[in-house]
Amino acid sequence: MNQVEAFQGIAQVFLGSIKVLLPLLLIFLVFQFLFLRLPREYVFNLLIGMALALVGLVLFLQGVKIGFLPAGKAMGEALGAMEHKWLIIPFGFFIGFLATFSEPAVRILGNQVENSSAGSIRKNIVISTIALGVAFFVALGMVKIIYGISLMYILAPCYLIALIIMWFCDRAFVSIAFDAGGVATGPMAVTFLMATAVGIASAMEGRDPILDGFGLIALIALAPILSVMLLGITFRNKLRKRE
Repeated sequence: MNQVEAFQGIAQVFLGSIKVLLPLLLIFLVFQFLFLRLPREYVFNLLIGMALALVGLVLFLQGVKIGFLPAGKAMGEALGAMEHKWLIIPFGFFIGFLATFSEPAVRILGNQVENSSAGSIRKNIVISTIALGVAFFVALGMVKIIYGISLMYILAPCYLIALIIMWFCDRAFVSIAFDAGGVATGPMAVTFLMATAVGIASAMEGRDPILDGFGLIALIALAPILSVMLLGITFRNKLRKRE
């Protein structure tokens, strides 16, 4: 891949990023003129930060577009063509953990939880719990693709279990859990893991890339809800033992 190919379509990515950041900037400016009245230095630094965020977002999304998507699909097609299909399951666990552990939004959530809880809930515990939950459900998604299991047979019981666990979990962890379900489905998971699942389904005989390949993101969104609430139950039991 030459330099020209690497930057193909970057103009569309730039315009899309502008559309995302511009409303946020306009909202801030409205509050600044009407209510906040922050010093000029603060506003100048904020504008520089938003400009850097725009550059970083454009480069990140362009890298995902030309790197992660093709790589994920190629890896999925290679895995789907293997003779021993069961190897896809542990591989799904491995890439699910890595993709979530490196997800920027998950790390931001971990930092926010640690700061808000005054350090009582460590960010590494939150990040690892989310990553392990997603890894398990990505492996379960690979089982779904290999054996042609309907997505409804997995989602319905798991959401029922989540509703039951809510009654036994600390309320703070319930809130964290449902936020974690959103941040886990960031650009790393959506691009790389979904492309891998679609590639596996397209390479396997008798599998439909749309019917069997998609649906993995729904499992990824569900995974942190269950894993973080289970962490909340663990914290609650430890607190009771100390008391």
